[in-house]
Amino acid sequence: MVLYKLADFDPNYQDSFQGNDIKGLGVYTERSDEKIGTVNDVLVDDEGHFRYLLVDLGFWIFGKKVLLPVGRSRIDYGAGRVYAIGMTREQAEDLPEFNDRLAADYDYEEQVRGVYRNPRYTNRTESLEASAPLETSTPLEASAPLDTSYKTTTPSYSRDTYKYEQEPSLFGLNEQDHQTLRLYEERLIANKRRQKTGEVAVGKHIETETARVAVPVERERVVIERITPTDAGTTVAPGTANFREGEVARVELHEETADVRKEAFVREEVRVQKVVEHDTVEAQEKIRREELDVNTAGLPIEER
Repeated sequence: MVLYKLADFDPNYQDSFQGNDIKGLGVYTERSDEKIGTVNDVLVDDEGHFRYLLVDLGFWIFGKKVLLPVGRSRIDYGAGRVYAIGMTREQAEDLPEFNDRLAADYDYEEQVRGVYRNPRYTNRTESLEASAPLETSTPLEASAPLDTSYKTTTPSYSRDTYKYEQEPSLFGLNEQDHQTLRLYEERLIANKRRQKTGEVAVGKHIETETARVAVPVERERVVIERITPTDAGTTVAPGTANFREGEVARVELHEETADVRKEAFVREEVRVQKVVEHDTVEAQEKIRREELDVNTAGLPIEER
């Protein structure tokens, strides 16, 4: 079973952590909050699953690096710390040193796992195949003596069939130390919805009315006037009188008639367009928010 350093397995692993790089985090004891080292690297399997934290124990043992199974760790990015569950000075001294020049093969891992399997480093006798998370309410160094009347059988592991899932206490996420309580809150989301409120139809129709117009016209007529001349009764010279039968005087008469016709012209122009009026509509609604209630029962609680 091959293990890889994190950067060797994924050179761009920092993109997945979104700025929360586990390397460089301080490693502290679970109970006494004492710093025991620094995370130097992470070992992953061929599927990219975290299996061990490589811890530099420079504060305890100069220059020694050891492996801490992920199931025995609790990472707190907010505090920038990794808490080693059950890591003691005695256990650290018993762990085989990790050598960068040598591969972490099955035999070396078995040496490491053998130290963590030692009953004196556990706070209760449990089957290693059980899926229950590791109990950390009591520090390992303060554990009560083992009940020797209860005999345990250490499972045997095979190089060819070993799987990390067989030991959830070492490689499973400790849900007891990684609980999350989500607080929900409601908020108002304001959107706009366009809807049709009506329709305006603008057209035209024809109205008929009687128009009257006065047109002055002229009409000619003949007026015949008979008068007695001043020389009436005076004898005319012989040959002057010209008696002609059938002589007719013709006078043409004219009159005007009204010539009324219709013509169309542009009276006015109507323009139809839309304008947008802006207004602000206020709405209110009751929203809920969950707040955290912490019942400490007199125990010290640190909130970050």
